[in-house]
Amino acid sequence: MAELRTETMTVNMGPQHPSTHGVLRLVLRLDGENVVSSASTVGYLHTGIEKTIEQKKYQQVITLVERMDYLSAQSNSLAYALSVEQLLGIEIPERVRTIRVLLAELQRLNSHLVWLATHGMEVGAVTMMLYCFRERELLLNINELIAGFRMFPSYIRIGGLREDLPAGFHAAVKAILDRMPAKLAEYEDLLTHNQIYIKRARGVGAISLKDALDLGLVGPIARAAGSTYDVRKAFPYTGYETYDFDVPVGDVGDVFDRYLVRIEEMHQSLRICRQALDRISPTGVWAAADPRVVPPPKDKVYTEMEALIQHFLIYSQGFTVPAGEAYVPVEGPRGEHGCYVVSDGTNRTWRVKMRSPSLMACQALPKLIVGGLIADVIAVIGSIDVVLGDVDR
Repeated sequence: MAELRTETMTVNMGPQHPSTHGVLRLVLRLDGENVVSSASTVGYLHTGIEKTIEQKKYQQVITLVERMDYLSAQSNSLAYALSVEQLLGIEIPERVRTIRVLLAELQRLNSHLVWLATHGMEVGAVTMMLYCFRERELLLNINELIAGFRMFPSYIRIGGLREDLPAGFHAAVKAILDRMPAKLAEYEDLLTHNQIYIKRARGVGAISLKDALDLGLVGPIARAAGSTYDVRKAFPYTGYETYDFDVPVGDVGDVFDRYLVRIEEMHQSLRICRQALDRISPTGVWAAADPRVVPPPKDKVYTEMEALIQHFLIYSQGFTVPAGEAYVPVEGPRGEHGCYVVSDGTNRTWRVKMRSPSLMACQALPKLIVGGLIADVIAVIGSIDVVLGDVDR
């Protein structure tokens, strides 16, 4: 009988593969259905945003950073604004800080809904996509209400907000907060006790806490492995230390734990949103009282010459920021999302660098998928929730 001879096969998964959450390419070496090795290739979505920022005035950067991780635009702009405000030494009013918290948590809900919709669809639960996008549309309506834009509102500005909250804001947000608990229960009915999903997720793509920390993983991926690190608790910003919420933690660190952690994070975000909404008065201050940075109200621009000059200078020349550097992290939907800003004392940024949680997640992919089946690669990629705009920038 002739000796049976086998050899491994190298296949490219992506960059056009619909389940790679963008243009990610994986070079997989397979022994039958088993993944023997994996190499991640990124850069297909590189847009040069961080380099472009060096040519922009400080306030113009908001529209660029929001397009990096395009599912957490408010977290991006918040991290950047906090870093520049630290260099400027601006004290942000309490009402503005509370509105920022509310918007950041609504953004977390928005991002997690997109993750749950796409992840569910990729493992065969197509209904998840239909259900989750139903609620996501309502959250996008909030962005449209406050700024006129659904995905990139540019509402958080250096020194505060673009303008005051519009009429009907409180009622619209409250309607979503009242609706979401029942909808989250629907999602869990579809997946949490679904034996098909459990078999696709339990024990798949597991990582230990030590390996997660060694690879620089943060956010839901690390917390699913047992980490308790959450920027909102470890390094509170915008008043998070005054809110009552818990940090969900898993123990196995597999696809199923990452799912459970994000589901619970949505419940916790709803808790924070309710507390924040109760603190926000319908009208009030929406920016710091700092004429260097914040343009005067439009009624004054139309009636006072000094206000008109100030308005013209801010929008034409921008404002200067004292020379120095600052790094402020926030807890984005994918984990610690930090913004490092260097100023040379002019009206343009000298350097802006984002700390990308998605890049660390891509780095960890070989650790998560080697030794498993090729069918499990799809489940693992969905569970780490990468955004390639955040990776490549």
